Amino acid sequence: LSDSIGGSFSASSHRCHHKQKHCLPIPQCGALSISPLLFHPHTKGSQIIMDTTQKAVKRQASFCNAITFSNRPIVIYEQVRLKITKKQCCWSGALRLGFTSKDPSRINPDTLPKYACPDLVSQSGFWAKALPEEFANEGNIIAFWVDKKGRVFYRVNDSAAMLFFSGVRTAEPLWALIDVYGLTRGVQLLDSEIIPPDCLRPRSFTAIRRPSLRRETEDTRLSVSLCDLNLQEEAFHVTATTCPIPQNSLNSQHSHLLPSQLESDLRFHHLRGPHVKILDDQTVARLEHAREERTLVFTSRPLRINETIFVKINKSNAVRTGTLSYGVTSCDPSTLRPSDLPYNPESLVDRKEFWAICRVVVPLQSGDILGFMVNTDGELHLSHNGAGTGMQVCVDCSQPLWMFFVLHGAVMQIRLLG
Repeated sequence: LSDSIGGSFSASSHRCHHKQKHCLPIPQCGALSISPLLFHPHTKGSQIIMDTTQKAVKRQASFCNAITFSNRPIVIYEQVRLKITKKQCCWSGALRLGFTSKDPSRINPDTLPKYACPDLVSQSGFWAKALPEEFANEGNIIAFWVDKKGRVFYRVNDSAAMLFFSGVRTAEPLWALIDVYGLTRGVQLLDSEIIPPDCLRPRSFTAIRRPSLRRETEDTRLSVSLCDLNLQEEAFHVTATTCPIPQNSLNSQHSHLLPSQLESDLRFHHLRGPHVKILDDQTVARLEHAREERTLVFTSRPLRINETIFVKINKSNAVRTGTLSYGVTSCDPSTLRPSDLPYNPESLVDRKEFWAICRVVVPLQSGDILGFMVNTDGELHLSHNGAGTGMQVCVDCSQPLWMFFVLHGAVMQIRLLG
């Protein structure tokens, strides 16, 4: 096995995880000495704190401004191995991983943007993607590497290799890029490893089991954050307060759960998924198709900080499974076309805006009233029939945020009350 500059690798770095696959030893390297892989000591985000060994970093505040790089170029098939040491559950989105052909020593740290995605990946010479949230747990060991064709793979602990993304230019030196974003608060670099390509049997994108909006679990948060926008689900259990109103009298008493006066300026945006119909002066959204994939609806204006938006479940079907998904996005729906709204929201992976999506975990019935509020700290809070269920997710409220809903499952019609 040869690296990109013609050297070969030491046999001591070879480890094959497939017992039935017999791999030839790697020739001893006489011309190339690979130093330990560390974090770059100077080029890092403003929120990054690094230990003296340059092997561990932690984001001290916020959820961004935490881009880091390796201290030296990696070689083809060198697995960059990270251990997640700290997780902070309130945020949406997780670790971003990738490579850059730009020498970090020549990058001014003050010019680093908040996010690897989409800010850096929109520039030439940077490639990165978000780790699915379900893998971003403390103690997990993540390995990622690039092959000679520019394809990037990753594995979690001892799992099989999975295709991550492609298109990396391998004709020039590459440094590892690690953005300690969102849920991921701290990571530690472990010793890198060189794995011969014949010892790897990566699975394709289509072979990876991906959660969808139809998956019925106790997951309350799906993350569609920045460049990845994969609707990956994170187990985030919320203890819901029991509704003090008897279920058989909810419809008659729900009016008492609302403020005496509601502002009536809020409507659904005219831009919507083709499987949804907007009725009653743009205040009602109704599922119009047996298929549920293209059912996104948006608010007509951005949210105001500390305002509570009240939504009523107009129609539910107990025979069907599933519940309401909701979230916020920095994407102005006026800039979208109906054709931009995918059959499966996972297809939003190519979009550049901030998206955070959650799911209502309490059972919903016709007549139920939900309240949604984003406070000054970016915490999105949910109430159900007047009872608070707590903070659901933290969002970036430094920019305008529109709210959106995804009708599916038992929830077939909702109304914006104000």
